[in-house]
Amino acid sequence: MTETVRFMTQKELDKLFRTIEKSKDKHWLRDITMFRIAYRCGLRASEVGLIQVSDFNPKMNELYVRRNKNSLNNTIRLDNKTARYLKKYIKSYQLKENEIMFKSQKRSPISRQNLDRIMKKYCEKAKIKDVTNWHFHVMKHSIAVHLAETGLDVKELQHYLGHRNIASTLVYFQFTTRQQDEMYQKISKNNQLV
Repeated sequence: MTETVRFMTQKELDKLFRTIEKSKDKHWLRDITMFRIAYRCGLRASEVGLIQVSDFNPKMNELYVRRNKNSLNNTIRLDNKTARYLKKYIKSYQLKENEIMFKSQKRSPISRQNLDRIMKKYCEKAKIKDVTNWHFHVMKHSIAVHLAETGLDVKELQHYLGHRNIASTLVYFQFTTRQQDEMYQKISKNNQLV
């Protein structure tokens, strides 16, 4: 039986990110930074609370990622926009090197429940129609599917997501329309079938 992966399209994520940016809620800067990092690094909600300020290398725009569920820790290079938000967030919140990056209002590491609550709030504001995607873990699934669609091979995606077991990565390679089109192009290009 094939596992169904819940993910947002790039268009939906763009809409979600723009909604957070425009909201100017009290913690909008923290929220957009968390969401962009979770997406770009393929983080589980529980892994967001593990990030420390010292894990970010601002010269290289790289973030050291501690992974849960027996996954492998790794370093992910952030895109320029996410890195700019992270630098602005660290400066605005006056975070020190040895601090947890993303905290709740109680100053403890942000929890999965808090992240799910924040996700639902912004999905509702962004009018994301599929409510089954209103969970923070969708961020990890979304980047995995999007990277698989870019043509990364299974080993590259396995490394990016920190998966120890390749079977965990293979679920993201369910055939999308784009992958099917590429498969049929290969078949027709080298048509040696009867």
